Amino acid sequence: MKTEKRVQKFRSIEEMNKAPVPERPGSHFERFLRHCARWWAIAPKQYPRGVFKFRSIEEAQKAREKYR
Repeated sequence: MKTEKRVQKFRSIEEMNKAPVPERPGSHFERFLRHCARWWAIAPKQYPRGVFKFRSIEEAQKAREKYR
């Protein structure tokens, strides 16, 4: 899908601030879904829920490395 981009010229900053921001036609919900998909792709992975007990620091560090 190719969109046409137009150049706008302004005589002053006030005129530029009054101009509407151009938006692509389409559903805002579709844009929201794309942002959600990007977030899930780059979001940090969470540790499993709960409280864990370890017998040693080494065992705890191995568990931490498993979820990085």
